[in-house]
Amino acid sequence: MSMLSEYGGQMLRRKSVDALRAMALAETGGGARLKRSLGVTRLTMIGISSTIGTGIFFILGVATPLAGPAVVISFVIAGLAAALSALCYAELVSALPTAGSAYSAVYAALGEAPAFLVAACLFLEYGVSISAVSVTWGQYLNRLGDDLFGLHLPHVLSAAPAEGGLVNLPAVALVGLATLLLLRGARESATVNAIMVLLKVGVLIMFIVVGATAFNAGNFHPFMPHGVSGIGAAAALIFFTYVGIDSVATAGEEAINPHRTLPLATMIAFIVVTCVYLGVAIVALGAQPAAEFGGQEAGLAVILYKVTQARWPSVILTAGAIISIFSIVLVLLYSQTRVAYAVSRDGLLPSLFSRVDPRTGVPSSNTITLAALAALLSGFLPLGMLAELVSVGTLSAFTMAALSVIVLRVRQPDLPRGFRTPLYPLTPLASMALCLYLLAGLAPLTWSLFGLWLVAAAMVYVFYSMRRSHLCPDCRTWEKPGPRAAPLG
Repeated sequence: MSMLSEYGGQMLRRKSVDALRAMALAETGGGARLKRSLGVTRLTMIGISSTIGTGIFFILGVATPLAGPAVVISFVIAGLAAALSALCYAELVSALPTAGSAYSAVYAALGEAPAFLVAACLFLEYGVSISAVSVTWGQYLNRLGDDLFGLHLPHVLSAAPAEGGLVNLPAVALVGLATLLLLRGARESATVNAIMVLLKVGVLIMFIVVGATAFNAGNFHPFMPHGVSGIGAAAALIFFTYVGIDSVATAGEEAINPHRTLPLATMIAFIVVTCVYLGVAIVALGAQPAAEFGGQEAGLAVILYKVTQARWPSVILTAGAIISIFSIVLVLLYSQTRVAYAVSRDGLLPSLFSRVDPRTGVPSSNTITLAALAALLSGFLPLGMLAELVSVGTLSAFTMAALSVIVLRVRQPDLPRGFRTPLYPLTPLASMALCLYLLAGLAPLTWSLFGLWLVAAAMVYVFYSMRRSHLCPDCRTWEKPGPRAAPLG
């Protein structure tokens, strides 16, 4: 009994808020640290850039068959869940501006083992999201090659085995290209990132304007062919498209005046993204019958071609999707390495994840390892399964983040917070309830895979991380991490 109590105490040991803040500001052994160079504008652009494109270019083809025209309501439900989560995240990042995102908040609020499992959810969220976006990139690349040159990769090299192919080669290539850029120390400057955001938003606004010319209200009848359950299932999938809201939090150690800029950037990014998503969904459904969305590749480009009977709008949208999706993979991979870096810095992952190449300022081993896993997923798993896996990881992490808001309010009510979640505790409670509702709409296979992932993560924690934690007094002395990775912006 005493042994169980001892293990339980180790698993629930918490890292103090002061320690988290000190680590974020401390210099490393080499005298270097992350540079605080991101203001509200650049942080907002990161949030928009890493969100728009992670799903809107393909999610209608996956979600519409589940809900029919009522998928518009699914977008509203997913947006509401994301809004509540964004409010909770805004408070957490204003109080804990570290690179670990929800992982760091849960570490301070609930303990080490729950934090490690949340980190596992974040790895699933970012890693599988990279893979899903890469799959979409291959679809649009094929579409552009067909429109411009009449070239199209054979199905065997552009689809996963479950879809009748051998490997999705374009998806693997995209992850490889993004990895090469990161390994060279490439940084997205504010100007480049802003241009990418303007490009993505501009392309989608063009779709809304052109697509609206063929709007047919009759396409919304029957509105709910699959009932309420279909709306819930579609909303759970659509929530995947909001994964980038979390990316703002991973830049906590690079934000200027993070207590103010992080929550503000999170909310601005959410509002812009939601408006664009709803506009695209309504216009797309008005321009094309719901029955035609199922299995449609590069669906938005196809709709534009049907509306205009001209190739130029389709070519512009396809090219914009290719460029924007490339930037998203870059940002998501960057965000994932930041979470892995924070977990490794606490001793819960091998030191190679916090080891930085002094020549380039890049966590090379970290980047290569995570990119290789993402490439495998993107090359060999079907798109629908990838989207659901992202949603289950994201929703689980967001649920724990909302719970952390409540716990920290109870345990440390006087903790300085640059932003306070309104209508507390109703907002975090509603966030958890809505996230759990969306989780319930996911397929049993997704839950099985997620359960296996958590079991594997728990085993890693029990047999490796728990004994190597920097909070373990009898395990090893605290070691300063190596030089930190260079910021993206």
